[in-house]
Amino acid sequence: MQRQTTGAPGLDELLGGGLVPGTLTVVVGATGIGKTQLGVHFAHAGVAAEGKSGVFFDMSSRGDSQNHAAYAQRMVDWKLTRCDSQAKPNLEDFFATEADYGNFLHVFDYAGKRVTKRDLDWDAWHEWQGELNEKLATTIGFLYGNLCRGSRRVVIDGIEPVDTPSESIQFNLFEYVYHQVMRKDPMWVARDLFRQKFREHAAEAERQAYDPAQVGCMLLQTSKEAMLDDLISRPLDEGDILSGANTIIYLGKFMDGRKLRRAMYVPKHRGSAVTDEIVPYTIDDAGLHFEG
Repeated sequence: MQRQTTGAPGLDELLGGGLVPGTLTVVVGATGIGKTQLGVHFAHAGVAAEGKSGVFFDMSSRGDSQNHAAYAQRMVDWKLTRCDSQAKPNLEDFFATEADYGNFLHVFDYAGKRVTKRDLDWDAWHEWQGELNEKLATTIGFLYGNLCRGSRRVVIDGIEPVDTPSESIQFNLFEYVYHQVMRKDPMWVARDLFRQKFREHAAEAERQAYDPAQVGCMLLQTSKEAMLDDLISRPLDEGDILSGANTIIYLGKFMDGRKLRRAMYVPKHRGSAVTDEIVPYTIDDAGLHFEG
């Protein structure tokens, strides 16, 4: 089976060769456990594997983005190019050679709090839904443009822990992005983007067509649990994200004598042999290193 390398030293071997293209990988762990660094490994590995880096789509709303740019610069000397979340795609020159879609989009503005139904009143919730609709064109243009240019990896971040995923604006946006952009036939994505102007751009869209089955998605999901044992005890059918993922990777802490250490466990990896061990890893300026 064809594989996509994670780019993280030692991890591909533990996953039976790597991740499966065209599927969803969910990396679950608490803040500060190394999820963003793993996302950088995966996205940057596209340069060597597919000739084009992956992209970052950050849906966080509570404040600053998740330090993707700082980690990319420090780990692999990679300078991310930000896409303006306020700018609508330039549809007239969308396929122009000099068009630059950026490789990092922080889609929402600062809110300072979680964006769920139970955290907002009725008016505020519908204001956020309105902002979501306003940002869909920017989101589609960012992802579709990069996929047309050869990117085959998307790292999605910013889904905050909630009791009911369906009440989260971030979860709703992820569902749309994953099913209606990444997994959809590119000609239909072009129709959604160009709308009444589709016929003017149909021939070029056809020339830029790509295979969605070659696109890998890594979702970085923040958990309430910090300890690996607590993550392992979670039911895999908890929420649509985990039940629908091809691969789930837990990153958490465990007690090693008198020390707390970081370790990984893979409860789900369809279509491949995978280690059933708890595997320690370390983090330094170059990122994550797994002990195979």
